[in-house]
Amino acid sequence: MILEIENKKVFSSDIGQTFDKNKHTIILLHGSGQSHVVWSLTDQYLSDKGYNVFALDLPGHGNSEGSSLKSIEDMADWLNKVVNVIGIKDLTILGHSQGCLVALEYANKFPNNIKNLIFVAGSYQIPVNKSLIDLANSGDLESINLMMKWGYGYSKQFIGGNPLQKILNSSREVREVLAVDLIACNNYKNGINCVKKIKCPTFFIFGELDKMIRLDKGKEFSGLINGSKTHIIKDCGHMIILENAFEMREQVAKFLK
Repeated sequence: MILEIENKKVFSSDIGQTFDKNKHTIILLHGSGQSHVVWSLTDQYLSDKGYNVFALDLPGHGNSEGSSLKSIEDMADWLNKVVNVIGIKDLTILGHSQGCLVALEYANKFPNNIKNLIFVAGSYQIPVNKSLIDLANSGDLESINLMMKWGYGYSKQFIGGNPLQKILNSSREVREVLAVDLIACNNYKNGINCVKKIKCPTFFIFGELDKMIRLDKGKEFSGLINGSKTHIIKDCGHMIILENAFEMREQVAKFLK
C-alpha cells in the first residue's frame, strides 16, 4: 500500500488486502535502520488471524520517501497522520526496539486511539553507545556489523548474511538513516513519563539473551504497568522478530485473542 503524507509517499506492506473498518488493526513499527521487511514472518500470519495489518516504513526508510525523522516525538506525530489518513479507529501497536519508544510516545499523545500495546525487546529508554553513533555518523558500514553482532543472542545465527546489510546498502544510508535513528533513541527522555499513563492492555516480549535490553531492565519496564503480561523467549537475543518470529507471533496472537 502506498499512502501520501505531506506530499511524500509512505509505504506499508498490507498483505495485498484493502483496509476493512470492521476489523481490528495492528500497526508494526520497525527498529533503528530497519524497514517493513523485518516483519515478513509476522505480517501475513497476523493478517490470516483476521486483522488489518500494516508494517510501515518510517520516512526515509525502505520504500517511504522523505528524510529520516530526528526525534521519537516527530515519529509519533507522523504515525498519527498515517492513522488518520487510513481511517483507523481501533488500534494495536506492535513495536520492536525503537518502535517501542514510538509506541510509548504515541500512546502518550493519542491515548484514545489505542486498544493494546505490544512491546518486543523494548524499554522506556534506549541509550546508545557513543562509539556506535560515531561510526554510523561517519557512514562506516562496520556499524551495521556491530549492531547485529550485539543484537543476536548468538552472533553466528545470521549465517545467511547480515539482515541489516540487506536494508542499508551504502555509507550514505548508514549516515542518513541508521545514525539519525540511533541519535533519536539516545536523546529520547520522555518514556518514563509515558509509561506511567498507560491504561490499556499491554504485552511485553523479551529475549533471554538480549544484550541491548537486558532482561532485568525489561522486567523493570513491564513492572511499571499494572496488569501487563510478559513472555520471555529462551536462547534469543534482541532481534526477536528475526531470531524467533514463530514463537513471538504465536504469543502476540494469543494475547490479542
